[in-house]
Amino acid sequence: MKPDGPLKVLVADDQAMVRAALVALLTSQPDITVVAEAANGADAVALAHEFAPGIVLMDVRMPVMDGLEATRRIVTGASASAPRVVVLTTYDLDEYVYDALRAGACGFLLKHAPPEELLLGVRAAAEGGALVSPAVTKRLIGAFTTRPPASARPPAALARLTAREREVFDLVVAGRTNTEIARALRIAETTVKTHLGHALDKLDLRDRVHAVVYAYENRLVSPRDHADP
Repeated sequence: MKPDGPLKVLVADDQAMVRAALVALLTSQPDITVVAEAANGADAVALAHEFAPGIVLMDVRMPVMDGLEATRRIVTGASASAPRVVVLTTYDLDEYVYDALRAGACGFLLKHAPPEELLLGVRAAAEGGALVSPAVTKRLIGAFTTRPPASARPPAALARLTAREREVFDLVVAGRTNTEIARALRIAETTVKTHLGHALDKLDLRDRVHAVVYAYENRLVSPRDHADP
């Protein structure tokens, strides 16, 4: 659901120049306003409570409190109106991708991604979706190849999904967009969103990104399912 009025964003990054560049990009958009800036995770948590932004752009490595712990504190036990966290970092911090998503982040983008990708991620998060940079997605998938095998038995919660909900869920995990799923199943996009929403509720998942994490944790898919053609 789109927010009423301009989207309020909090930017958390300990590097002043990076923070200034992000703020400049965001404020150049007529539908986005930056309500606060934080130079460490502790300030990000405090300012998130004070200003109630819709989105928090969160760096990972920061003094006092890192972005992962700050994300947990902002998201854990929060209401549906709580800020959604999009994590920003660089290639050398790829080991944090999984932990950030598990902490409750709804997106993970690279700082040097094109401006339009960052803005897309912010707006997608604001509307209840999620975006993970394609380059990060490949590394996230690769990380699962080194994890110990899980039980071969599928989670009991999957049995609660209807056949159509499972079809939609599997296609989301495979990286398909709502438009592509609608075309593949010959149903309306609104119907795709409805089925996906029901599936996420039944599995107690926040969004599409966490559906992918859930699928890999439970070995519902393998890295080759996402391999490049």
